[in-house]
Amino acid sequence: MKLKNNTVVVTGGASGLGAAVSRKIIEKGGSVIIADLNAESGNNLANELGPKAIFALTDVTDSDNINDTLDLAQAQPGTFRAVVNCAGILAAGKVVGKNGPHCLDTYAKVINVNLVGTFNVIRLSAARFITNEPDDENERGVVINTASVAAFDGQMGQAAYSASKAGVAGMTLPLARDLAREGVRVMTIAPGIFDTAMMAGMTEEVRAGLSATVPFPPRLGRPDEFAHLAAHILENTMLNGEVIRLDGALRMSAR
Repeated sequence: MKLKNNTVVVTGGASGLGAAVSRKIIEKGGSVIIADLNAESGNNLANELGPKAIFALTDVTDSDNINDTLDLAQAQPGTFRAVVNCAGILAAGKVVGKNGPHCLDTYAKVINVNLVGTFNVIRLSAARFITNEPDDENERGVVINTASVAAFDGQMGQAAYSASKAGVAGMTLPLARDLAREGVRVMTIAPGIFDTAMMAGMTEEVRAGLSATVPFPPRLGRPDEFAHLAAHILENTMLNGEVIRLDGALRMSAR
């Protein structure tokens, strides 16, 4: 698909990887709906990016709320043709820790936001995409999801997070197969350790240690590298039904 004059919804689009994707879409001549729960960051980014960027307060677990955001996307000039799912939460805890068994509510929340929420956005977006007129490649829409290397190399204490991201990775191919006849592609990016707000709070010593675990390049990933890959996926019609690790050959240790 061509990004120019088309609209993309980016969940979790107000910060980190999602913000980088939002910037890239504007750079490529598209319009972006920054779908996030952080109104302050979302509005600030929309103001920074200009009139083709709009913030929409969005909870990916709330179907009515998502549909309101998608209505906004369809109201923009051009066509709503893509969604990039970056919304997600972290949680850590061993299955049995000092305070007893892992909190089931915490586990369920991570699964609900990261996996169920991602699917919720996909199903509602895809229902809109299939009504689009196909482009010159017979394509009607594109979905990009965000998993994590934790889907494959989960560390101690990551049972909930790894399960949620493994679910995102695992549903990529069947979703692509479900939507193939409709001309809608589904792809997933599994990033390694990236220099986002979560990392900004860590000491230089910790950051250096994490960087050293990446074979090459021996540094944290940059959000714009994630955004560059997302843009390429949107523009390359042959990419479909696959999970791409973006991690500098990193394989996470047990802890």
